Amino acid sequence: MFHYDANCLYKNNKPWFPFMGEIHYSRLPAWEWRDALLKMKAGGITIAASYNFWIHHEEVKGEWDFDGSKNLKEFVVTIKDCGMYMLLRIGPWSHGEARNGGFPDWLMEDGCRLRSDDPAYLKYVKIFFGKLYDQVKGLFFKDGGPIIGIQIENEYGHVGGLGGEEGEQHMRTLAEMAKKIGFDAPLYTATGWGGAVTGGLLPVMGGYPDAPWDRRITDIEPSGNYVFSHERNDTSIGSDAGFGSALEYDPTHFPYLTAELGGGMMVTKHRRVVVSPQDIAAMSIAKLGSGVALLGYYMYHGGANPEGKLTTLEESKASGGYNDLPAMSYDFQCPLGAYGQYHGSYDELRLLGMFVADFGEDICTMPAIIPDDNPQDPTDKERLRYSFRHNGKWGYVFFNNHVRHMYRPRFPQVSIMVPGMKASDETGADVTGGGLRLPTFDIEPGQYGFYPFNMPVGGGVIKFAEATPLCKIGGTTVLYSSKLDNCKPQNANEGSGICVDEKDIIVYKDTKNADVLLISRKDALKAYKLTGATQRLVISNNPLIQDGDTVTVFATKDIKLKVYPKWDKVPEGFVCQGLDGKFAVYTRSVPANSGKSDITQLSDTRYRLDFSGIDPAHDYEICIKYTAESAKAYINGKFVMDDFYKDGQWVINLRRHGYPKSMEIELNPLNKDEPLYLEAWPTMENGTVCRVDDVIVTMISRVSLF
Repeated sequence: MFHYDANCLYKNNKPWFPFMGEIHYSRLPAWEWRDALLKMKAGGITIAASYNFWIHHEEVKGEWDFDGSKNLKEFVVTIKDCGMYMLLRIGPWSHGEARNGGFPDWLMEDGCRLRSDDPAYLKYVKIFFGKLYDQVKGLFFKDGGPIIGIQIENEYGHVGGLGGEEGEQHMRTLAEMAKKIGFDAPLYTATGWGGAVTGGLLPVMGGYPDAPWDRRITDIEPSGNYVFSHERNDTSIGSDAGFGSALEYDPTHFPYLTAELGGGMMVTKHRRVVVSPQDIAAMSIAKLGSGVALLGYYMYHGGANPEGKLTTLEESKASGGYNDLPAMSYDFQCPLGAYGQYHGSYDELRLLGMFVADFGEDICTMPAIIPDDNPQDPTDKERLRYSFRHNGKWGYVFFNNHVRHMYRPRFPQVSIMVPGMKASDETGADVTGGGLRLPTFDIEPGQYGFYPFNMPVGGGVIKFAEATPLCKIGGTTVLYSSKLDNCKPQNANEGSGICVDEKDIIVYKDTKNADVLLISRKDALKAYKLTGATQRLVISNNPLIQDGDTVTVFATKDIKLKVYPKWDKVPEGFVCQGLDGKFAVYTRSVPANSGKSDITQLSDTRYRLDFSGIDPAHDYEICIKYTAESAKAYINGKFVMDDFYKDGQWVINLRRHGYPKSMEIELNPLNKDEPLYLEAWPTMENGTVCRVDDVIVTMISRVSLF
């Protein structure tokens, strides 16, 4: 069912391009798992990955905890019920910004040689693996369950552990132990960057937009992850711990898979990076154009550390870690935050998730071709960054003109040749100088993406398009273009984008029969594909999920849905407003926001928030706008969440905490000489600042269709 070769993964003997996202079950309440996973699935995620933090399950030696949010079995069952696969990352060492990298304190103090073949250490690992296996027994793919992959260890030989043959042997020892205990999955993986050893397991790679673990408290050099390159290694990961610069495996034997592309960035005590949706999306385009055959994100859904029995459970320097992290929050600025709140990167990455779901089988067979004039220096500000993936008949041109914290110029009338393409009447390729020369097009500052050439579609061929494939709805190929973003319909009966003629964006070989639907990029960022007896494309002004035949909208404003093809019947409570181009438009009002918050300052550093108008029939998020070094939240005197200041926007979900009537916020003042990196320092009085500026309450209505 699942296997791999040097190029890609296979499912049912067909090339398979999965979309993977990390979520930690033990950092979320169990009753939120289903919504969290369905949000991930709606974002295109096909594989949910999760660490199993040893300290979360055996903080006290011999006292095992698999209840509530730590119920691994129920989490895996929920993944199955949601129609997703799972990569189980069993460690035993995980990192994941957990205390001791996930090792319990008692193990750290035992005296055995950790992360080695020391029999005393392996004895404990065998017990831990056995307890995990008891949870997942009968849930492997061979049993009809969702588990298709097992990751052994993490960053082994890169962040701790052993190198060379001794390290390779330890990885083999752990893998063999897991298999003997009963772990049985088609894929066994190991992280491969920075000189990590893999023991012959399938290597997965990583890459981040910045480095919050970097010891510097200044802007750092541009990341190599914005360059098209055949280099799979990211040497900036773990630079706080020391790293290797070379791969310890032969990349020609394995497909290029990623498990830790930064879906966001953690915020450390000393380095408060603010990552934008564009930072994440542009990096993903660079990886896709460099030949990646699996896009995997760490993190994709944030969370919060569970309450420890003996200590708090975050990584900290005091406990021997590399960085100081918030005690509770693990928001990670990822597509879905600590409370499952939507961040802008969710929409950006959903474009790629939808694309690989419908076109991934083809792109898996297309190697990356990176022209010699493509810059390899991450600091290069002048030259065009571009690459190709094609199969000799058709393919894509990739471009990236966004680099985090670096201005990129405009490239007008780009004229480039596709190497390795041959002319044929079948494709209609125009060949001069030994390759296919694409029509000229402009690339704007900050723009990133990819365009198809000679792409077969229902009823025709797209010779070239300044538009990007999104998905297939039945036999219709849906593409989006930023050239339509600022267009206004010429009349009320015509859809958005009619002001630009389709022929100006797409050049067809056969314009009569090609079944293509073109939408704006702005609409694509709000688009969801619904599956069932009839596939549909829904452009929604509120996020939504699909659970079987039920579609649920998380509405913070009146709902407007553009649906193609139209529904057979109007959903209850909705009104059909007619057609917008090929889309049927449905609207529905939602209740007005009833939530309010009053702010009372109790002292120079403490505030009380009193909530009113909170109706448990709805969900509520509060956005605390504050300016200070850090903040903690207390409910009835109990510490429930914290935040390291980076941009002054701190979201807390009231439903998670039982709809409290009040909450107290404790601030730690920010001083002008604080040894930390901020992307924008706030205005201060007398060299310090410590205040809550505002609290905004947002009501979220759950509206179900059908």
